[in-house]
Amino acid sequence: MDSDEARGLKWHGGTPPGAVALRAAPSFEAAAAQVQAATLGNGLRVIFWPDHKIPNIALYNWVHVGSRNEGAGTTGLAHFFEHMMFNGTPRHPQGEFDRLMEARGGSNNAWTSQDVTVYQDWFPSRALEVVLELEADRVANLQLIPEVVENERQVVYSERRLRVDDSNAATLEEQVQALAFLAHPYRIPVIGWPSDILSWTMADLRNFHTTYYAPNNCTLILVGDVDPAQGLSLVEKHFGAVSARPPPPPVRTREPEQQGERRLLLPRAGQNPLVQYAYHGIAAADPREPALNLLQTILVGGDASRLNRALVEEQRLAVAIGGGWPQGFDANLFQLQATLPAGGSAAQFEAALDRELDRLLQEGVSAAELQRSKNITAADFWRGVATIDGKARLLGEYAVMHADHRRLFSAPGAYEGVTREDVLAVARAVFQPTQRTVGVLQPLGGEPCAAGDSHGAGDSHGAADPHGAADPHGA
Repeated sequence: MDSDEARGLKWHGGTPPGAVALRAAPSFEAAAAQVQAATLGNGLRVIFWPDHKIPNIALYNWVHVGSRNEGAGTTGLAHFFEHMMFNGTPRHPQGEFDRLMEARGGSNNAWTSQDVTVYQDWFPSRALEVVLELEADRVANLQLIPEVVENERQVVYSERRLRVDDSNAATLEEQVQALAFLAHPYRIPVIGWPSDILSWTMADLRNFHTTYYAPNNCTLILVGDVDPAQGLSLVEKHFGAVSARPPPPPVRTREPEQQGERRLLLPRAGQNPLVQYAYHGIAAADPREPALNLLQTILVGGDASRLNRALVEEQRLAVAIGGGWPQGFDANLFQLQATLPAGGSAAQFEAALDRELDRLLQEGVSAAELQRSKNITAADFWRGVATIDGKARLLGEYAVMHADHRRLFSAPGAYEGVTREDVLAVARAVFQPTQRTVGVLQPLGGEPCAAGDSHGAGDSHGAADPHGAADPHGA
């Protein structure tokens, strides 16, 4: 066999596989040495994490495309291709991908976000070559048959009606997201606008697949019963012949600083008023990410969280409250979402929530709150890395969203090192009233929205479109 260098392969970090038999690492941070990363000559990034406790493998193919990469007339295409990628190639007709994998004891799934589309396979290690051949084939040779395209178009359109149009919470979130972002493509819903779903052309589809489904736009994660040297040889065998393509156009738009609060009133049929606050937050790779994640748990993580205790259990102004922020390539929104009791007052709830946030910005969080948040986060993290699927997911998140898979192994220390002062600083940076968007869904016939402009949406510079939409998270 030719050398790795002659085949266009570059190993990054650690000892090249096969040179040294690695033993169990004494600590999680030391386990980073077990992980091997390589880049094929066509730009495909491949990362292996051997774990031989069970004879299975978890494979994640992270394609670096989401709704963030779409534009006018093509919204929803990233999510649409999540569906189409299971619909066959000239070599493997429709249905054969699932049939071949299931026959070998494997299963698969996929999901789309604002930033990425991720394909997941779980299978016995003896099926590795079959799965790699299937994955490489659909990246290179996906077949776009008009009748199949039209069938999937109707599936996606029905999915949008069910998951967004028929859901008060998802509709409010979609519109708040679009109102909060005036320029950045995070305003685009992952599932797409209805008119775009119905009007994509075959040329749109071919151009999208050619542009984004290229080896140099993918990161392949393999965790489990796999030898990195042997695994890389198989990856090279099946993916190596797939041609690289010109890099996709970068997303250059940066959201301008919001100059004043924006408000949206959405009257809809329903029983419960809904209130949503959306603040401009940070990107996944921001060094303040651990502090903001811990703050999220302090505020809305479980029954003992600060906002649940104050607004649900004590004041009974809401029946449920939650929130969080999607970690993306660019700064995204930190959102707080509440369901009020039937007949509840949105204005009264907002006033109480504002008092809680003001108290946070003035007093910070307690040592007990911070420790509870760290305990919950640590428990979730260790549960995640206890399985090969969790390892694959987290390794991919850090490799793609945080730009370096090695940061995964220093994450526990980074979270443990967060101080109360760090949490207060990120809270003050994010929870600025002039940089928030407030959405209220008022059941028809209920109390009108007393806070702010009750006639639609706007900020201190004038009216904004109240009919926008945002990522429904989970399309």
